[in-house]
Amino acid sequence: MKKPETDQTEIHWLPDVEAHDYPAAESYLLIIYGEDRVAQMVATLRAAPIAQFKAKDIFRASQLSLLGVSNSHVQKDRDKILAGKSLSPLLLVRDPQNGKVVIADGYHRLCAIYGFNEDALIHCKIA
Repeated sequence: MKKPETDQTEIHWLPDVEAHDYPAAESYLLIIYGEDRVAQMVATLRAAPIAQFKAKDIFRASQLSLLGVSNSHVQKDRDKILAGKSLSPLLLVRDPQNGKVVIADGYHRLCAIYGFNEDALIHCKIA
C-alpha cells in the first residue's frame, strides 16, 4: 500500500536556529517566567546542541493543541516545507514544576510538520 503523499514530504532543517528566534523565544518566556530565569534559559538554549524528537512526542509533552492549516502562520510554514525550504529548529524549555515542555519558539512550524507526518523528527534545542 502506498503511503499518503504527506508522509513522503521531506522536512529540511537549517543547521542552527535563526538569530531572530532567540528574541522571539525570550519575549514569549517573559510572559511566563521572571527576567533572571528567562535570561538563563535563553543562554542555555544558545549553547545547547541540536536534538531531535518526534513531532507527536513534543505535542504530548507540551500539552498544546494542534493548530490547523486555517492558521496563516501554519500555512506559511507548510508552503515553505512544500517548496523544499529549510526550517529553523524549535526552541524548547523543560518545565519540570508543571510537568511539561514549553515551546518557546516554533509552535507554528511544529503544527505544520505534524500535518505532514506526526512521526517526523523535529530538530530543536532544549533547555
